[in-house]
Amino acid sequence: RPLRPGPFPQRSTLCDRLFCKMVRVSVLHDCLNAIVNAEKRGRRQVLIRPCSKVVIKFLQVMQKHSYIGEFEIVDDKRSGKIVVELRGRLNKCGVISPRFDLQLTDFDRWVQQLLPSRHFGFLVLTTSYGIMDHQEAIRKNTGGKILGFFY
Repeated sequence: RPLRPGPFPQRSTLCDRLFCKMVRVSVLHDCLNAIVNAEKRGRRQVLIRPCSKVVIKFLQVMQKHSYIGEFEIVDDKRSGKIVVELRGRLNKCGVISPRFDLQLTDFDRWVQQLLPSRHFGFLVLTTSYGIMDHQEAIRKNTGGKILGFFY
């Protein structure tokens, strides 16, 4: 690394000495961000990596409500990849971090905060019955932890 001009030499940081790498904080956040960016660009499909069980279940909920098309899981003998067909119907999706606890009585407040309308879009929850949208959780009379939203 060249020295900085001036009387003081450039100091090396601890990160330079240890060869630090950036770490992935949330695989689900990276996935949903890639999908939203591809939708904004008008792409027909998007490649998502790495793959996880939570990402697959979240995509299945989105697919059930026809916000995305088919998706294919590619096993590359590492962490896996997913190729998602986009339909151009998704406006926004995001992750809620930390995963707050939701009771049945809290659903209306969270829907009001996150979604543009009461009858438009879905909250995705992880419950003891699995990962599902908020309407299915109301039908099953269960609460859970909020993962994210899409509309």
